[in-house]
Amino acid sequence: MSKAREADGGGAASKRIHGSIARKLGVAIVSGQHQPGDVLTNEIDASEQLQVSRSVYREAIRILAAKGLVESRPKTGTRVSARARWQLLDPDVLAWFFESEPSEDFLRELYELRMIVEPAAAALAAQRRDEVQLERMRAALVIMQHETLASEAGRAADRDFHDTVLEATSNGPLFTLSSSIGAAVRWTTIFKQRHSELARDPMPDHWKVFDAIAAGRADQAREAMERLVSLALEDTRASIDAPADQV
Repeated sequence: MSKAREADGGGAASKRIHGSIARKLGVAIVSGQHQPGDVLTNEIDASEQLQVSRSVYREAIRILAAKGLVESRPKTGTRVSARARWQLLDPDVLAWFFESEPSEDFLRELYELRMIVEPAAAALAAQRRDEVQLERMRAALVIMQHETLASEAGRAADRDFHDTVLEATSNGPLFTLSSSIGAAVRWTTIFKQRHSELARDPMPDHWKVFDAIAAGRADQAREAMERLVSLALEDTRASIDAPADQV
């Protein structure tokens, strides 16, 4: 593709290109290759090195800026933002963290977030869910059990289950967290299996959450979800401690 075609920025191919550049730079930033305060290569040199138009590179930088990873200013260039400004719950940013080796502190923080949000959501869902939502939860767990978390279909079903629990709270602001919680569930699940299959079957704990929600028992739903998240954290810690040759 010529730079002239890229320059219009309107085609699907162009969107893939600047998305790929944003991903590459994003991974470099969240993995620490570019530290907060570092100034990135200027637009002209960067576009030449990457063999893309300046408009495509500029759009990639806009993507990163929208996620809080960089800020661009006249004369000073594009600088990596302080970590406090990063949109850590953005699904793309979460994915970029897991393309490298996320720190144990970051993993712990994700589970702390889940422990704050999901047990309370399960309790609300037990009080407010409807039959359609219950059927979607049940269907997701059936697929998850059949496909297992080793497959993309199983992980998608796991995400659908957690999404539906949040939806069943009938709390709009809480449901806006679903894409972030879903991404955290997805990437930590993949991370846990990077060396070997899961040592523990997570399905019984998921069914306990479902059964409590279906029965309308808020306290039991909260406790079941707390246990589910706690055991997931234990699995993650075991995965970190496991030798890399355990495949």
